[in-house]
Amino acid sequence: MAKDLDELLDEVESKFCRPDPLRLGMVERPRGEGGGGGILSNDRNRAEAEENLRSTETFKKEHDLDSLINEIFEEPNFDKKCFKLKSKSSGNTSVRAYIQGPGKSCSPVYLGGSAVPCGIGTNTSQRACDHLRCIACDFWVVSCDDYGWDKSCDYLFFRNNMPEFHKLKTKLVKKKGTRAYACQCSWRTIEELTDLQTDHHLRWVCGKH
Repeated sequence: MAKDLDELLDEVESKFCRPDPLRLGMVERPRGEGGGGGILSNDRNRAEAEENLRSTETFKKEHDLDSLINEIFEEPNFDKKCFKLKSKSSGNTSVRAYIQGPGKSCSPVYLGGSAVPCGIGTNTSQRACDHLRCIACDFWVVSCDDYGWDKSCDYLFFRNNMPEFHKLKTKLVKKKGTRAYACQCSWRTIEELTDLQTDHHLRWVCGKH
């Protein structure tokens, strides 16, 4: 029985553990009379083998998790300039969602070009809102720095492609200093700080920060 256990432990160590001279020496040490030393050595080897096996599996899981996280956050440079928001009514989507919670609202609500900082807009702190929601289509508004919408854009393009960002970007034209905004029913290319109330066709509101 003890011999079978030794062979099993040797197989576990050869597959999952790095060779350790001290440990190998302990396995090969002659057993004393009555088998007492052999039993102690077997118990110690089994405990060390189980510990090394757990360490190996933990390292592999952590490595796989790190690789997955790195893969998620490795995005093309094009996408890094864009604020990507998710509609409450959308299902399977490729854009990133902001977590909505109780917070402060912009007052007034500003849009702006890429030179305008984003954040909570006030009369004294004129910042472009980056948490806009359309109350007409119930979609979050996406925005992309240093890009504008192509003149060929129409309602059907956004109606069919929102919020799939990889489809939307086919109509984005690089234009430094501008910021492209869009929901499912409206779109704008903004160059300067603009009070949202001056555009009566837009049904966008601050979704709170």
